[in-house]
Amino acid sequence: MKPLIPAHKENKRYLLVKGESKNLKESIEKAILEFQGVLGMSKCGLSFIGSEKNKVVVSVNREAVDLVRASLAVFHEKLEVLNVSGTLKSLKK
Repeated sequence: MKPLIPAHKENKRYLLVKGESKNLKESIEKAILEFQGVLGMSKCGLSFIGSEKNKVVVSVNREAVDLVRASLAVFHEKLEVLNVSGTLKSLKK
């Protein structure tokens, strides 16, 4: 199988999310699922890159960044997007 050319690949954005939940990854998934539904969850292409105490780096599709931020803002637990970046290196600065 041939690899995709760069023009056909999804453009990703990285979000640094801070929360006070014990299961932060499950809370993020639940927030997106409640706000957007199953179809929106599949369109955003959610994947978890890394985590610390109360922070998680999340990778999402470029077109779905606004929907993910909105779903985290209206969720009943406190989830806050600290930074959005196109590369992991600039996200950690």
